[in-house]
This record gives sequence, C-alpha cells and structure tokens, in this order.
Amino acid sequence: MKIGLVLEGGAMRGMYTAGVLDVFLDKSIEVDCIIGVSAGALFGVNFKSRQPGRTLRYNIKYAKDNRYMGFKSLIRTGNIVNKEFCFDEIPNKLDVFDFDTFNKTKEEFYAVVTNVDTGAPEYIHIKDLNKSMEYLRASGSMPFVSKLVEINGKKYLDGGISDSIPVEKMIDMGYDKIIVVLTRPKNYTKKKTDQNVAKLFYKKYPKLVDTINTRYLRYNNELKNIERLEKNNDIFVIRPSKFVKIKRLEKDENKIKEMYNLGKNDAINSLEKLKEYLSK
Repeated sequence: MKIGLVLEGGAMRGMYTAGVLDVFLDKSIEVDCIIGVSAGALFGVNFKSRQPGRTLRYNIKYAKDNRYMGFKSLIRTGNIVNKEFCFDEIPNKLDVFDFDTFNKTKEEFYAVVTNVDTGAPEYIHIKDLNKSMEYLRASGSMPFVSKLVEINGKKYLDGGISDSIPVEKMIDMGYDKIIVVLTRPKNYTKKKTDQNVAKLFYKKYPKLVDTINTRYLRYNNELKNIERLEKNNDIFVIRPSKFVKIKRLEKDENKIKEMYNLGKNDAINSLEKLKEYLSK
C-alpha cells in the first residue's frame, strides 16, 4: 500500500499544516509521497527532515523581523518574502535545516510550481534540497508581490495559482491512500477576483493571466471533488475545525500559535479515524 500526503498552501495559514505534521511525526504517521503547494511545500520539508517544531520556532522568532517578510522587503528586493534571509540565512545559519536527513528519508517530495509562459502546473520532484531550493522558493512566490523565479530558462510563480490542492495528481501517480491537509474550514468557497489586476501585472504572459483569473473556478471544483472523494472514503481530509482570522503575512505571535495549535488539536482528534482509514 502506497500512502500520499497532499499539503495545501495559504501563506501563514500553513501554520495549521505545521501543527498537523508535527503530530504526524510525534505519532509516527508515515507516508510514501508528499506533494506540497506554496506554504505546504515550504513548511512540509520539515516533516521530511524530521524537525518537529522548526516551522513554528522560526516563524515566531522572525515574523516581525523586517528581513523576513513584509512590504519593506517588497520595496527593497521586489519580493514580499526576502529571498536571501528566508532561503539562505535561516536554513543555513539561524535555524539550520537538516538537508542530509531530508535527502535520506524515504518519502518522495514534490513541490508544485506554475509555469509563467504556459500557465500550467509543474510538479518538481525534489531529491536534493540543496540543489533545488529555487524550486521551493518558486512554489511559494505569491503573484503580484514576488519577482518571477527563473530556473533553467523557465519562469515560475506560486504553485497555488494553477493547482492549489493536487489530489488528482496524487491519484494519477497511483497512490492507494491519500491524506489531504487543507488550510480552510469546511464550506469555504473562493470568490472571483478583479480580472484586470492580472492583466495589468502580467500582460506579457496571457496564459498566466487566464490561469490566475480562473483560479477560483478550479479551486471550488477541487473542493467539490475532495468532498465527493472524502464521502466515498477514497481520501482522508484534515481541515481547520473552526475559522481563525489570520493574515497571509501574519506577524502576531498569538495568531501564529493559534493556527498551529488548531492544526495540532485537529490532527490529534483525527488520529483514530486516520489510522482506521489507513488500515483498510
């Protein structure tokens, strides 16, 4: 039996996912493959590197640091999430990431990115994170507030633009049991956004514009599909049991902890049903 784990993004809503994954590590919930989108990829790497608590720790410590994320970083660097600080200083010096363990542990790890020219998702198999950090950064590069990330001649942005919850991809890859961690509570629906904003920002990339402007349709269809699969017991879903008002770039320590703790509590409360699902 092959078990897949799908991690939705959502910027600092991803602290919910961090809480869930720390419970999985504590309770020895094992999977064979992880597909992370945006914050799901950025925070999900700490599951594969076996570093519980790391996501919460560095977000609490640096959330209010101007070097980490925010409009000062956007003005100075063109990226609302600071490239050098987040993808070099923190993992290599300030809160060291265990690259060796990540590279050795058994789970296959994929980060979803959006190809700017095609508007389509790409699922990047990350085997050596040292060599693939730019793909991880691309997966979390939010549109409008991030520079395009160019890798090997291709331009990328946030994977959530094109495939926010890649359950169908995981099914296509042949996984028998699939755990899905969402960062929105049940009954959430995404609203249509101003169609002119993407046209203004990305007029050179018409396919990306179309992907951005139709994202709400795909997202809501993905949720309907997830609800159907969950009802049929084909997948197992963990989602926030209540709404937490948290900003995408939240700096309030209490809000960050609240989202993280909700993830932990929901995961703990789901454990018995999860084990039952995985055992059948």
